[in-house]
Amino acid sequence: MADAIRSEGVAAVLVDVGTMKPGPEGAGIDRAEVAKFHPDGADAVFSHNDRGAAVIAMSQALRGFLVAEHGEGNCSAVIGLGGTGGTSMIATAMRGLPIGFPKLMVSTVASGDTSGYIGTSDITMMFSVVDVAGLNRVSSQIYRNAAGAIAGMARLEVAKSDEFPAVGITMFGVTTTCVTAVREDLEAQGFDTLVFHATGVGGRAMEELAGSNLLDGVLDITTTEVADEIVGGVFASGPDRFDAILEKKIPYVFSLGALDMVNFGAVETVPKEFKDRKFHVHNSNVTLMRTTIEENRLFAKWIAAKFNAHADSPFTLLIPEGGISELDKPGNPFHDTDADGALFDELEKALVQGPTRKVIRYPFHINDPEFSAAIVSEFKKAIS
Repeated sequence: MADAIRSEGVAAVLVDVGTMKPGPEGAGIDRAEVAKFHPDGADAVFSHNDRGAAVIAMSQALRGFLVAEHGEGNCSAVIGLGGTGGTSMIATAMRGLPIGFPKLMVSTVASGDTSGYIGTSDITMMFSVVDVAGLNRVSSQIYRNAAGAIAGMARLEVAKSDEFPAVGITMFGVTTTCVTAVREDLEAQGFDTLVFHATGVGGRAMEELAGSNLLDGVLDITTTEVADEIVGGVFASGPDRFDAILEKKIPYVFSLGALDMVNFGAVETVPKEFKDRKFHVHNSNVTLMRTTIEENRLFAKWIAAKFNAHADSPFTLLIPEGGISELDKPGNPFHDTDADGALFDELEKALVQGPTRKVIRYPFHINDPEFSAAIVSEFKKAIS
């Protein structure tokens, strides 16, 4: 692989990440050198008798090594090869690198569910087809393809992305009208808008960018992932939702988009405990369940606990009293003013407010143009 990259005119250094000591000769960077980057030193990598524990320890060391090399400007791209163990080790380390930095993983597991390896990173995965064990007519071609891909990425100039303020926005199909209006308005005013699909990983990706100082503000219009987190849907937010944004104290305007629904897969996958609930089949792979008064109160308490734990972080909550999703309009299947009212009242009551922590109610539906205009107006106040 290293030779193939060099043949593309790009310098390549082979990094040995084996977990036995000593390792073979020939690597540009020895495993002992990488192991020094473990938080507890090299012995924490080489003292394990269990292979799994050693791989995890080396992954921590490799992560530290890659972050340091990137920070010092010594590296313009990273490529790894591996089976399950190697992929886990290398991909975990790659996730420590910034979004946009080239990272390519050639792996035996790239044709399956790769979410556990990629997380919210932008790692490119290439299926190795055959095992990473020697060279043959298939692997030779795949490795050459991978070498060409990473060499091309390494040659690219770094994009200049800091000309305009970057704003993260969350969206779902049922809040698209609102988000589109907000996005177009902000873009016309010179903002760089990054829209995230609120599918669990979308919210986490936005949080990761906020935590990496890559966002100047957030419009969290669609917080539906909280419903899935609490009720058990497929687009769960994860336990750390909101934390990174609040910790950074960046301008933050949020709303309650699509908290009237919990997302499941195909109809037959909905847990039996919910068989008597109100459903809407969005498509053959997505089934939506209307949330109840009790569930909405739980959402409100969960959200309030997050915000109250960061009592000095600014926010503006905009409540659309006319409904929180396209399905929640009068006459549509999820319209339920009692359930919505429970969410609004409980959240307004539970949130600790102050001069920079405001709750504002509007008599509009979330997709009404008046509400999207209010979002833009409040965000401009927050970011000024």
